[in-house]
Amino acid sequence: MGWTKWAPVSAAAIGAHLIGGTGLLITNRRRARTQAGVTANTAVKTALTLAAVATTAYSGLLGNQIARNGTVSTDGTTDPSSATPQNVATAQRQQRILQWVTPALTAVIVALGAQQGEQQRPSQMLGGIRPGCPA
Repeated sequence: MGWTKWAPVSAAAIGAHLIGGTGLLITNRRRARTQAGVTANTAVKTALTLAAVATTAYSGLLGNQIARNGTVSTDGTTDPSSATPQNVATAQRQQRILQWVTPALTAVIVALGAQQGEQQRPSQMLGGIRPGCPA
């Protein structure tokens, strides 16, 4: 399958994102603990990133499962026909869902990243310190 050739590129991109995100979190750990809104954004973004990685990995497993069956009768890449073996049809239906879930998760991650950028404006940083937290 063509997408199999892109798996190393995808894995490298995911790895770079995780390494970069971890570095940013380490660098901004104090702000993430003390600035209002940053902790929640970071927690949600982390959870969605893990979900996106999981859906990507599961999609790869499904793709391998489909490929192992060789050429079978289908109506499309994610559309089984009445002649499609049941295991392939099930994997195709799951792929049909994941082809929308993974990009949707990624879009929300991008939006949360933009929000984090806005949270780094000086006015947000100075006005967002939670009461009782050291400045």
